Amino acid sequence: MPWLERFRQRLTHFDALPQLVVLGVLSGLSTGLVILLFRLAIELPQQWLLPAGISEHFESLPLWQRFAFPIIGSLLLVGLLYALPAASRSVGIPHLIARLNYHQGKLSLTNLITQFIGGAIALGSGHSVGREGPAVYLGGSCSSLIGQWMKLPNNTLRILIGCGTAAAISAVFNTPLAGVIFAMEVVLLEYSILGFIPIIVAAVVADVFMQITLGHAEGLSLPILPLDMLHDLPLLLILGLGIGLLAAAFIGTLQQTLRLRRVPLAVRLLFAGFIAGAISMALPEVMGTGYDSIEGVFENPDHLEFLLLLLICKTLLTPFVIAMGIPGGLIGPSLVIGAVGGALLAGTARHLGLDISTDLFAIIGMGSMMGAVLNAPLAALIALLELTDNSAIILPGMLAIVISNLTLRSLFKRPSAFQAILQAQGLDINQAPVAQALSRAAVGSLMDRDFISTPGQSTPELLSRLLQSSPRWILVERQNERALMPPGDIRSWLENHIGDKGVGEKDKPATVDLMQIPATRQDAINIYSRSTLHEAWELMSAKGVSALLVVSNQDKPLGVISHRQIEEFYHHRQAL
Repeated sequence: MPWLERFRQRLTHFDALPQLVVLGVLSGLSTGLVILLFRLAIELPQQWLLPAGISEHFESLPLWQRFAFPIIGSLLLVGLLYALPAASRSVGIPHLIARLNYHQGKLSLTNLITQFIGGAIALGSGHSVGREGPAVYLGGSCSSLIGQWMKLPNNTLRILIGCGTAAAISAVFNTPLAGVIFAMEVVLLEYSILGFIPIIVAAVVADVFMQITLGHAEGLSLPILPLDMLHDLPLLLILGLGIGLLAAAFIGTLQQTLRLRRVPLAVRLLFAGFIAGAISMALPEVMGTGYDSIEGVFENPDHLEFLLLLLICKTLLTPFVIAMGIPGGLIGPSLVIGAVGGALLAGTARHLGLDISTDLFAIIGMGSMMGAVLNAPLAALIALLELTDNSAIILPGMLAIVISNLTLRSLFKRPSAFQAILQAQGLDINQAPVAQALSRAAVGSLMDRDFISTPGQSTPELLSRLLQSSPRWILVERQNERALMPPGDIRSWLENHIGDKGVGEKDKPATVDLMQIPATRQDAINIYSRSTLHEAWELMSAKGVSALLVVSNQDKPLGVISHRQIEEFYHHRQAL
């Protein structure tokens, strides 16, 4: 289809904003639909299986079912994952980030289905995990698949994954701006002006889609906060420090458990189910994401022994089961842990005679824990602002979030949860500035189209006519062999052997073998026009060449990209 090819070619350029907005709309709609189906796949079975008929109300289960649910869930996960090849078992936000940085953002439909079914099983069976991580993976994968199906440039896949990420957070929490910041801060690991607009569009479209279909997005019911919070700032410093300690315990448990990844998957999953079931018998509030526990904190803030027990169990159990391989998320549980930690501190202060608001400390504890565990302070702050609809939360929220992040990073030297998982896999996602800049544009936006193709055997007259147009490159084609040559070398050879050098007509060669004459020649190594400049740079380095032949999806030569062009592009972007 000609219009689709023009659409693809335009997307190779750095400033294809209208086309990116169209993709943002597609990403928002597709992600909204997938998240809607995912939510129904979790909630409908829970409403049928749980005695209370309420989603996530695992407290209504009898004792033996609390123990059995996580174990049955683990057995179902073993059956699912062992029916798949090993490459199709990897899911979650760390896998999304790894594919973005090491595989140009290409994700597979099989992994998407694995995440959908596996996440629904994990959440439906009461494992202490969240739905936000699976939702982000589903949104990013769905958007990536749209780009791959349309054969869009690889730099566009990067933006599409950002769109799917933001749309997923927006659809789950009804926080579109927090979704945008999360996509930039956690997944893409950069802020670019061009990327903001399509990602904002995707987040808004997904939010509107969820509100039209369900009336509201899955969110948290938070109380109204007072406007004057200045007198609480000193104790909020202590809250930030305490949440930093909790985040360190969370990440430390995750890192230590990740060392057990050499144990067979089936053993790990069943052991996770057994531990989760055993704890759930005594404390059913640890089951599921735990948003109902947050509401319980606001309603009964003075049960300090219960809050302490729930805090310890949730902080240790969630990273344990995730590291064991349960395909769930940790964003929701981190919010629960932060809320319980904040409520516990406020309750303790009240017992000491201080007038402290449990609601304020629980809500700010949520943002502090999320910001520390994910290394996403700005996304956590924006989430607090959108969830509370109260701008007065910004100052105390900033204070506590900064302190918790400093405590975790500087005092305990812990990475974010996603970085810890990737480090356990031997991956480093911290791209160098040059790689990050070159990943934003496709080869097709920079390639030199001034080239002429000629057979390996050609006549002097034909070569002379070709050189009259002064092309920058000559593409020599002979059978299955291609080579790139500078026209100056061919011109010099013609002048020396056929020019005004006393060569008679009878001595002039009838044909010229361009593969044999003395000249600077290099193999014409193909690279698709949809590849990023970073991919071209790496291919040149690996093959030891200074230029590549840019080809279409049908292997038709389109142009030439040189090492010098990429260097000039990078320096120009740095100067802007």
